[in-house]
Amino acid sequence: MSFGAPTPIFRSFDERKAREFYIDFLGFEVVFEHRFSDAAPLYLGLAMGDCQLHLSEHHGDGCPGASIRIPARNLTAYMQFLRDKKYQNANPGDPVEKPWGSKEITIADPFGNRLTFVETED
Repeated sequence: MSFGAPTPIFRSFDERKAREFYIDFLGFEVVFEHRFSDAAPLYLGLAMGDCQLHLSEHHGDGCPGASIRIPARNLTAYMQFLRDKKYQNANPGDPVEKPWGSKEITIADPFGNRLTFVETED
């Protein structure tokens, strides 16, 4: 048997806020968008590098307040890139060195989900 990386599904409630945060601020790209009809909730596939995640406005898809850890390189430069955008709802600080040897920073999305970007030595 063989398995690939999981794709987390985050619950979202507002398409405009989701696009502003994930695409305009964090830098994810849209892989696909799906609605069953024009009035149906949005299901959105996003990617940034090897990281893929889905956002869903469908009731029951995901639970607000979920957390994921995203492996990252050059985390300090990425955080500066984000701060330079002057996004009104998040102003990430410098990565925090953890006792287990990683540098990390957590940013909450507009729906209470938390993305922890993690840089390790290897």
